[in-house]
Amino acid sequence: MTSLTRQQKSIVFGSWLGWSLDGYDLVLMLLVIPLISILFFPAEDPTFSLLATFAAYIITLIMRPFGGAFFGNFGDKYGRKKAMIITIMGFSTATFATGLLPTWQMAGFMAPLLLIGLRLMQGFFAGGEWGSGAVITMETAPKEKRGILSGFLQSGFNFGFVVASIVFFGAISIFPEDQFIEIGWRIMFFTGIIPGLVALFVRFRMDESEVWLAKQKQVKTKKSPLRKLLSSKDGRKRFIFSLILMTGLMYAYYTSIGFFPTFLQNYVEIEKSEVSMLMIIGTTTSLFGQIFTGYISQRIGRMKTIAIFAIGAIALAIPVFYGLYTTDSAIERAYYTMILIIVATTGFGPIPAFLSERFPTEMRNSASGFIYNGGLIFGSWAPLIAVTMLSNGGTELIPILLGINIMIGSIIILIGAKINPETKDVDITQ
Repeated sequence: MTSLTRQQKSIVFGSWLGWSLDGYDLVLMLLVIPLISILFFPAEDPTFSLLATFAAYIITLIMRPFGGAFFGNFGDKYGRKKAMIITIMGFSTATFATGLLPTWQMAGFMAPLLLIGLRLMQGFFAGGEWGSGAVITMETAPKEKRGILSGFLQSGFNFGFVVASIVFFGAISIFPEDQFIEIGWRIMFFTGIIPGLVALFVRFRMDESEVWLAKQKQVKTKKSPLRKLLSSKDGRKRFIFSLILMTGLMYAYYTSIGFFPTFLQNYVEIEKSEVSMLMIIGTTTSLFGQIFTGYISQRIGRMKTIAIFAIGAIALAIPVFYGLYTTDSAIERAYYTMILIIVATTGFGPIPAFLSERFPTEMRNSASGFIYNGGLIFGSWAPLIAVTMLSNGGTELIPILLGINIMIGSIIILIGAKINPETKDVDITQ
């Protein structure tokens, strides 16, 4: 980082901040789902309330590919910086407004409808965030720094997780459970506007991608870059192969860290304070792990790095979940958490670099944004699949079923790593 110019640092930081806010919002939902599900989806069966709230959460994730495609096209046509300014304004507003929502007791059917509407809005704008930020960072970074900056950018998502976990820990410490259900969760969403304003300030001051500007001088971007990509056999091959890889990564991620708070609260049945501490440990592990995998991917290759961690997840998923489920030791749970998160989530580190290297400048934002978020079309269902599996299986099968869910995602990752080419030496200025 010290060797970067001031403008390069501004672009990296501005992109990282936006991705941090996205992680912050998503983990807030994950952390409060077990507590507020009854506020928006009251039912005699608590499993139904949980499933309904997860469905509202999944709506956020399913909307992201549409936002990725829309703002990807926008970024390819009008510039990465303009797209990033619009997206940060949109989804930080949605995060803040979530704290203003009325509950079922206040508004009846309007409560879940308003929640779903805001999650749709949040997902759409957040879907456009990653592609523009990843692309402008990789286009600005020196070739030899792309790996570690890729990992650093991706770690922003986990930084948002860490901050949200700390805020959650503070909120449940300050507010008794009845007060947390009444006002504490609202305050957590209100705080999401702060990093949004900081990111907006930074983005107004940063420059547009010089690689994009140079390409625009040569040839104006077509009306629909994504359509152009899919119109050729090679383009479709790149698109589908990259999407397979992202689907596996997303599925493993949301089965592990995405379902983790619910697993700990509803199945392991530990105190909420320990849940937040384990989330802090897990997300901090993922943060540094993704920086590490980004760094080593510059040495040994993007696909080899991703494959190594997927193999580790296949080997360790069931034993680690079994340990988490059966141990009575908080220290052992912390160790198991770190192992699980390392193998299941840190493969994301090289992804911003890989997707930017896989596609040419005139369609890079569109392709990267849609493919990254497109992995959620199937991958985002992992928590809902987990809840359904666990509700139909015996308690002794819980660690096995969750481990199998991780293995499914990891096998898809291995297939994706096998069929995609190595890209670390690609010149992305073309």
